[in-house]
Amino acid sequence: MTSDLYPRALKSRLQIALADTPVVCLLGPRQSGKTTLARSLAPNRAYITLDDSAICQLANDDPEGFVQSLPAQVTLDEVQRAPGLLIAIKSAVDQQRTPGRFLLTGSANLLLLPKIQDSLAGRMEVLHLHPLSMAELHRRPPTFLTTLLDGRFSIQIAEFSPDIPVLAELLCKGGYPEPVQRTLVRARQWHRQYVNAIIQRDVHDIANINDEATMSRLIELLAYRTASLLNVNSLAQDLGVQRETTEKYLSILERLFLIRRLPAWHRNHAKRLIKSPKTHVVDSGLAATLSKLTPAEWLTQSTAFGHLLESFVLQQIVCQASALDDELRLTHYRDKDQVEVDIVIERGREVWGVEVKKAVTVDTQKDGAGLKRLAERAGKDFRGGVLLYGGSHVLPLGVENCFACPVSKLWD
Repeated sequence: MTSDLYPRALKSRLQIALADTPVVCLLGPRQSGKTTLARSLAPNRAYITLDDSAICQLANDDPEGFVQSLPAQVTLDEVQRAPGLLIAIKSAVDQQRTPGRFLLTGSANLLLLPKIQDSLAGRMEVLHLHPLSMAELHRRPPTFLTTLLDGRFSIQIAEFSPDIPVLAELLCKGGYPEPVQRTLVRARQWHRQYVNAIIQRDVHDIANINDEATMSRLIELLAYRTASLLNVNSLAQDLGVQRETTEKYLSILERLFLIRRLPAWHRNHAKRLIKSPKTHVVDSGLAATLSKLTPAEWLTQSTAFGHLLESFVLQQIVCQASALDDELRLTHYRDKDQVEVDIVIERGREVWGVEVKKAVTVDTQKDGAGLKRLAERAGKDFRGGVLLYGGSHVLPLGVENCFACPVSKLWD
């Protein structure tokens, strides 16, 4: 089974963008399926990859001449390897503003480069493709997020018990199209080689870094601490480097879509809130491999698997959000009383909460404490929430419009 058979929720948004925008940029991690998606949309479109060293050198040596030599409509793959092309593309688009003229893909976040963002403002639409969501992997429509936002959850009593071993393996394989088709042992080998390849090659495309060992150690430490509050001083101390170096390396891993910083939710009047972001390894499979977690340790490494599950849920929600037209903001809530909500979703001023619990049972009164606190903080803007857990039933919590739901609701 090949990755091009998986339905991608982003496909329709990409088609719409190509129909009315001169430059469309598809960003996401390497091996997440960007090239497959781009080529499947327009199989007759010219395709050029900058992973070809000769082409990459030509593009870097003479960006203007390179762009002028391109066909009328072209896909440029891995454009972060020749960032100077984007200025040349701006000039070409200013002369001929044809919709869908340039489809770019990139494995590094070009939007973090201010000059590039400014140069293509109004000319480029950026879309983010992530590793496969579980809805895509199971070939199901991604309805969880819209069901939550529309307030359509209701009580459901399931006839079957949850299949925890299957859930544990899903977390440990993650969502990259290649390893999900392999045995777990082979998937873990792929994860290790993938991280090594990115650190040895892609890091050099965006930063002048020669300390590959420290970079490797940092991503490993972050895997052990996924879904935890970011403590840069602690990381720097464990790595034996300066805080400034650690910050720089964190930014590089973020630009390469290996980690995600989830900001803290706050309103101006909420002075008792913790303002530190959480860090998540983007793919749960990478996190499990780097932290040496196996499905058999679901019970014995309960805390670690709880954090892994939280990162997994966040990634599913990010994937579904990227395919929606709504602009959603994702954060986390934590206050000085240690009350927290793992994911806060905002649409304008509207607020929803998502809690994650590894256990197969819930206390419908006590386990809603975080959502209750968030509802109090958000006031009239609070719209509801869910507690995703390892069980089977959809049950009401002791907070208005809040339900405990099986994790599998993310794709079932």
